[in-house]
Amino acid sequence: MDKSKARELKAQVLDYARELAGRTVHPAEVRAADTAHEPVLFVGLAPQPDGSYALAVRYRLGVPSVRSIARKVAEQVGPTVDVRRTGRIRTLATTGTPTGRSADGADRVRPRPPVITARSLGETGRVRPLRPGVSIAHHAVTAGTLGAFVEVGGAVHALSNYHVLSGTPKARVGDVVLQPGPADGGREPRDRVGTLAARVELAPGSTARVDAAIALLDDPVVDPTYPVGRITTTAAAVGGEVVGKIGRTTAVTRGRVSAIEVDGVVVGYGRQLGELSFDDQIEVEGFDAEPFSRGGDSGSLVYREDGVAIGLLFAGSETGGDNGTGLTYLNPIDAVLDAFGATFVR
Repeated sequence: MDKSKARELKAQVLDYARELAGRTVHPAEVRAADTAHEPVLFVGLAPQPDGSYALAVRYRLGVPSVRSIARKVAEQVGPTVDVRRTGRIRTLATTGTPTGRSADGADRVRPRPPVITARSLGETGRVRPLRPGVSIAHHAVTAGTLGAFVEVGGAVHALSNYHVLSGTPKARVGDVVLQPGPADGGREPRDRVGTLAARVELAPGSTARVDAAIALLDDPVVDPTYPVGRITTTAAAVGGEVVGKIGRTTAVTRGRVSAIEVDGVVVGYGRQLGELSFDDQIEVEGFDAEPFSRGGDSGSLVYREDGVAIGLLFAGSETGGDNGTGLTYLNPIDAVLDAFGATFVR
């Protein structure tokens, strides 16, 4: 199918899946999946070797009725369908244990090193000047990844995710951002690198397109270099691209864009936000038996081999996909930059 036909079919399949869900999914199964949304069936476009598109259908492991719906959808669509299982999709910051509240009302966390840090292949220490791929976070979060440096209103900012630089709806503009993040030993005031400047709001029960925030840096002298050199341009993902990223946990990894324009991606955000649905997302699968991302890689910039950025990594699963190591999801990078009126630092 060409892209326009695939888009039309996607809309039809989403309606069909909702109709089936209303007839076949038991409420107990929905509770078992920890979601207040409809059964977890994501639908997008899967690139094919000849340049055409199949329908990408993704369903969550552990919900039998959803698997049945995916099978019925595949039967209806025929050979032009790419069905894959996913594990539970979560944001990919590191984890920690709440230990009370900070002055702004956000949950403080007791990070769980040395395990988290010891397993990390990426940069978890203090790095100056700042560079992409290092540990960073809001002072009451654990740790994520500094994805890129952007200019907004002539000032240099760090770009990452909402759940990395902000954490919860209770965070406020002006909150301190640390490098490394608290999970990696970052503490105030010695590791302060800036303050939360802006975020794209997320709200329970809403459908979103991006999970993004920026921090105004105290020191504008940065090193904006990636393994492929400097990145200053963007492109929309078309599917099939070989891509890379550098992240706080898995460092430099490579993968392939396995689906684009994926709607209905349900992502777990914990008790503050619950589970949120995202539309128009990009899916990446790691090469061979290696995962493309793990917890702590949230906020990584994902780029093509020619150094053109396509997405901001924010969520994924640790199981599922063709190679069993999970699937990673990205926000389209142009949507992220447009949300802040930002451009990459050159």
